[in-house]
Amino acid sequence: MRAVICGAGIAGLTLAGRLYNMLGWEVVVLEKAPYPRTEGYMIDFFGPGYDAAEAMGVLPWLEELGYPVSEAAFVDEGGQCRARLGYGRFARSLDGRLLSIMRPDLELALRERLSFAVGLRYGVGPSRIDPSPYGVRVTLTDGTALDADLLVGADGLHSTVRAMVFGEEQRCVRYLGYHAAAFTFDDPYAHAELGDRFGLTDTAGRQMGLYGLRDGRVAAFAVHRSADPRRPEDARTALYHEYSSLGWLVPRALAGCPPHDRVYYDQVAQTDLPSWSRGRVVLVGDACQAVSPLSGQGASLAIAGAYVLADQLAGTRRVEDALRGYERLWRPVIRNRQRAARRTARWYVPETARQLRLRRAALRFAGLPGATRLVGTSLAGRRRPSLRQLAAVPA
Repeated sequence: MRAVICGAGIAGLTLAGRLYNMLGWEVVVLEKAPYPRTEGYMIDFFGPGYDAAEAMGVLPWLEELGYPVSEAAFVDEGGQCRARLGYGRFARSLDGRLLSIMRPDLELALRERLSFAVGLRYGVGPSRIDPSPYGVRVTLTDGTALDADLLVGADGLHSTVRAMVFGEEQRCVRYLGYHAAAFTFDDPYAHAELGDRFGLTDTAGRQMGLYGLRDGRVAAFAVHRSADPRRPEDARTALYHEYSSLGWLVPRALAGCPPHDRVYYDQVAQTDLPSWSRGRVVLVGDACQAVSPLSGQGASLAIAGAYVLADQLAGTRRVEDALRGYERLWRPVIRNRQRAARRTARWYVPETARQLRLRRAALRFAGLPGATRLVGTSLAGRRRPSLRQLAAVPA
């Protein structure tokens, strides 16, 4: 059996490894970008993806690449902490199953664990998709073609595979009213000021978070409200326009912001479509299950969704039945997480001064005895069956 996977991100790399290692499939991964993504942001990695990483044996490597974070500190214009959330308490709310890692490092760990037998091709993607009752022919942007038993669209929120097979993006993507950006910059003063804290501006309407990396750079993650879902032509100029009024370390971050092509910038959105598969074509990761960068769970859910899909393919004779089984098991989990993400978006980026005060009060409450589990539930969503339970259910 041969699978062609479009997208060498977290979901695509996870699925490629599982299909080759567990099923012995021939796997080709296509990535339209010319090289692996290096821009990204710090993520809190927990939930079903953490379980999947442990089951696949990759967790020790992720822990090695992870960062010790003492707290999330919400800082005012003058650098004074107005509210904080201790990561130790957050970790306890998740039974200690939490680590902080840069998204590009997570991709690196998955990519470097791939067998050399898995074909990984950069700078090429699909230009035409021709399905048949028994497979798919994919014509590539370089003029060549591949025949596959399964085509997987793991190519993100703005999926090309989804657009070609399932319909236009406007029908599948729900804009949540925010833009997000991430970049890294060099600034020894800012690095020393942050220490092991994840520092966030205590501001309404827009927020920038900063964290010092082990190589001396500083990682920045910015999010702001916007009625317009369109991405700007120049991300650096847009960031200066939106954040130049903020204080603390933000002016230094903007001064060190790299050019447009080295900044991650996108709308904050969720994907929602009637079906995740059509014939021998299936979607995985943000192409079908985007939750939003504000939820802190996109990477975890991408790994777990790919894990469940591979498990269904391993336990089911007909590919089409496996694809339906994957969606039947995994879609309820995604719906739950998407609802939780929409609830917490306003908490993450308060719109008014009153909402800002309410967030400070909520964070003070989170420090009280007995509130630990509530914090974890509000951020992670209502508990669902474990990954082991999902993997054990037959299609």
